[in-house]
Amino acid sequence: MSSSRRIAPFLSIVIPVYNEEENLRPLWNELKKILRKINGRWEVIFVDDGSEDRSSSILEKISRSEQRVRVLRFMRNFGQTAAMAAGIDHALGDVIVSMDADCQNDPADIPRLVSRMEEGYDLVSGWRRRRRDPLSKRIPSVVANWLISLLTGVKLHDYGCTLKAYRRNILKNVHLYGEMHRFIPVFASWAGARISEEVVNHRPR
Repeated sequence: MSSSRRIAPFLSIVIPVYNEEENLRPLWNELKKILRKINGRWEVIFVDDGSEDRSSSILEKISRSEQRVRVLRFMRNFGQTAAMAAGIDHALGDVIVSMDADCQNDPADIPRLVSRMEEGYDLVSGWRRRRRDPLSKRIPSVVANWLISLLTGVKLHDYGCTLKAYRRNILKNVHLYGEMHRFIPVFASWAGARISEEVVNHRPR
């Protein structure tokens, strides 16, 4: 796993990557346009979770073209939570936004999430109200979200949405493993964090 030092940014975008060679260039092109409209310093951290396709070489080219892009690499696949945890650990921004690399999350939603944070929230969770996935994924997700909300008392519509914004200080005592990245809002709420939801765009795979 490799990284390099940068001047501390305001915003860090953390993106786990596993075999996404076809999506990385389009994603980066969209991200560039959006991030250049955001005031303040920013960085993008791609975490290559042991990809077996051309993702690694594409990320290397992207990082060479933009000094605010950092790439962390795992020698083998450890899963999304481990990749997310590594990105968060290396993030320097006061605000951290996590998102998927498959282009289903829309980079255009990032400014709205950050704007909600400026209203005093510690965590803003994306809600894919119009989810572009088959019923075989949507129905179990609805049940899981209802059950998690019932058991934890933290009522969110979409725990599975990776697109979320966090204040870095609420994550410092959260140790992620398994699929625990989905439950960060629960841990944060129990620690007294102010949480909100924001409807986000969800695009077909």
